[in-house]
Amino acid sequence: MKFSTSKKQLQSSLLKLSKVIPSRSTLPILSNVLFSIKENESILRATDLEVSLKVKLPTSVERIGDVTVPVHSVLGVINEYNEDTRLTFEVLENKIIISSDKGSFEIMGRPAVEFPNEPDRPNNEPINIETSVFSEIINKTIFAVSKDELKPALSGVLFQIKNNSILSVSTDGHRLVKYIRRGLNININRDVIIPKKFLSLISSNISQAENINLYINENQVIVEVGNDIFYSRVIDERFPDFESVIPKDNDKELIVNRLDLLSTVKRVSVLSNKTTRQIALNLTKDNIKITTEDNEKSSKGFENISGSFTGEDLTIGYNAAYLKDILSHLTSDEIIIKLDSPISAGLFFPKEQLKDSDLTMLLMPIRLNN
Repeated sequence: MKFSTSKKQLQSSLLKLSKVIPSRSTLPILSNVLFSIKENESILRATDLEVSLKVKLPTSVERIGDVTVPVHSVLGVINEYNEDTRLTFEVLENKIIISSDKGSFEIMGRPAVEFPNEPDRPNNEPINIETSVFSEIINKTIFAVSKDELKPALSGVLFQIKNNSILSVSTDGHRLVKYIRRGLNININRDVIIPKKFLSLISSNISQAENINLYINENQVIVEVGNDIFYSRVIDERFPDFESVIPKDNDKELIVNRLDLLSTVKRVSVLSNKTTRQIALNLTKDNIKITTEDNEKSSKGFENISGSFTGEDLTIGYNAAYLKDILSHLTSDEIIIKLDSPISAGLFFPKEQLKDSDLTMLLMPIRLNN
């Protein structure tokens, strides 16, 4: 096998693929990228057995062939070359020779037959969706995905696709996000849980495209972005009944400037307990007060902010880190927080929903220290 390509294009492709490669694995072959060099196209592929990525690399081919290469070793060699450097790859019995006009390097690869097979492509028609819409869905939901490995159903985002809309939900038991995008040209009905790693990978690689193609079948999801194809297994679990945990009768309402509340929470939480991150919202008709107290360090603080609160007086505690996440992912200037009691979930909404959108965020309170 022998081919040449530019350093810039090769580096770009390998950096994408490196995000798929697992940091630790019992299978050494998964640390490698498969180079499949044909006369008409050159394909590079990486996988961790759950998520896979295939990219096309522009090349000038002298001899076709297949080999796997250790991606971090190759990146380490090529990273310091100038962008316009031309690199030649030659493979002799799994020995990879990388040469330029300055010199050459030898790296041992592994046989291509050891590399996992490429996932099957579905035969169904894709969902064509604007990149900005798909990115918005990911950005609004991914932060609330659970990190608990014992709850696999919560380790991804639920997509309910029907009636020309996508309803997406994520939760970790403390926070929940429900985001609906309507007005889409979709003619299938499917429910699927897509893993967080896959969505993160997609989010960081679709900014240059106007549209993506999304395929969903029984056990996998595929996203085509230009010449790149992303594969992932779906999470074959039952997502919890999220509607049942969203309260319907929260009748106390706080309207507040989002950035004012966020900056206040950031300042006050500096003095919160490092374990509980506990802060309190003390709400009355005449005053909105954010407080914290850490008895272990004998520290405390408070700030008053402007806003409008209707309903009986209420003091409710939150984990400041979770509250900051919620406020950071609501993008409107003013928000509405609907509350009921110190032990019931609070609902967070933008004061004005965007066109064809419906966003609800839920945050569970924590019990305040007496």
